Amino acid sequence: MIESTDQLNITIRLETNPVRIVSLVPSQTELLYDLQLDEAVVGITKFCIHPDTWFQRKQRIGGTKNVNIEKVRELQPDLIIGNKEENTQSDIEQLRKIAPVWMSDIDTLEQALEMILEIGKLTDRKTESNSIVQATRINFEKLEHVIERQWTCLYFMWKDPYFTVGTNTFIHAMIQSCGGINLQTATRYPEWDFSQPVSPDVILLSTEPYPFNESHVAFFRDKYPAAKILLVDGEYFSWYGSRLEKAPAYFEQLVTAIHS
Repeated sequence: MIESTDQLNITIRLETNPVRIVSLVPSQTELLYDLQLDEAVVGITKFCIHPDTWFQRKQRIGGTKNVNIEKVRELQPDLIIGNKEENTQSDIEQLRKIAPVWMSDIDTLEQALEMILEIGKLTDRKTESNSIVQATRINFEKLEHVIERQWTCLYFMWKDPYFTVGTNTFIHAMIQSCGGINLQTATRYPEWDFSQPVSPDVILLSTEPYPFNESHVAFFRDKYPAAKILLVDGEYFSWYGSRLEKAPAYFEQLVTAIHS
């Protein structure tokens, strides 16, 4: 018997390690790939774009917030892996009737690393998950020594209306990890009021979920002429699976660009 308490404090029990897994979260799907669970993963979402080989050939079971429950049922999973923020409560309640559901709830680096270790335990990949966590910790510790001074910022994730990233989010934690001071002090993902009297050093325009690109820079340069406007890879700020191991190297390059 394998027992695990997820990050919503719900305990699930499996008779054996799972052999048919459905993943409802892109960053956790990538983690399952890096844990070498190719044969075990039978279903992913349409947003699970990494790795491309899985995106092309694995059964897609809808989106993160509109899971096709019947497709999941047809796959006969013995484990479903989701996330409180990414998935809807109504979907998860229905999916619990099909198979045990392990849920993550991640706002910090430590919570992300705990998730990786627990998924490794559940899937008989303790060695692999420990390796990912150890390397990630080392890389973030190295990043701390690169940060020479702090910088203020706003991180935009959506357009029309313009939504920023606030506190109590994983993105906020990643901003802090590379020396950023987030000027959005509200929680979660509030709409931004451009009349607020703030003067950020940097405006970060994310590539996801809204795909900001060079065509949007002029608008923000007009709003904040003294700020440096930078397009950033949203996956490194918001994906809390195995991609975290590579995130510090990306953040180091970003810090260099900010201070150049």
